[in-house]
Amino acid sequence: MAQFNRLGITVVSAALLAALTQLEGTRYVPYEDIVNVWTVCQGYAGKDVVKGRTYSPAECKALAESQLAEKGAEVLRCTKVDISQNEYDAYTLFAYNVGTTAFCNSSLLKKLNQGDHVGACNGLLAWRYAGGKEVRGLLLRREFERKICLGEGKFSSLAADSQEYGDGSAYV
Repeated sequence: MAQFNRLGITVVSAALLAALTQLEGTRYVPYEDIVNVWTVCQGYAGKDVVKGRTYSPAECKALAESQLAEKGAEVLRCTKVDISQNEYDAYTLFAYNVGTTAFCNSSLLKKLNQGDHVGACNGLLAWRYAGGKEVRGLLLRREFERKICLGEGKFSSLAADSQEYGDGSAYV
């Protein structure tokens, strides 16, 4: 069941969880991501990831739901203007990937808080680098998040256009 905040935004919807799974893929055994961070499930990179352990589907779903709720709450805490459900979903996916500190200190949030919603959504595209190198998977992810942010598509139709890499992951 969806939870709502004071603005009526769904905190963790089924669509948001599905989009995260589409973007991150699911891996039940921890692996090092492209910047050598130990990661598991749908891109969870907490300090409590146990190398060599196999996580269950239920554990991965619980991690994803709790992390989306946490990241979403931080997005709302840092956002000083009203945002749409689309913007919330896009920024929560973004913060899940880059971290809430990066989101809360970003120039795109500054634009958003100044009322430039379109500029903020377009600002997502700048975040396509990892380890100092442009990553195609990150660019594809940011394009997906931007389209969601601008309300240019629904998760299901955008997900159908996504690219998978054959290893259980989608973008990055």
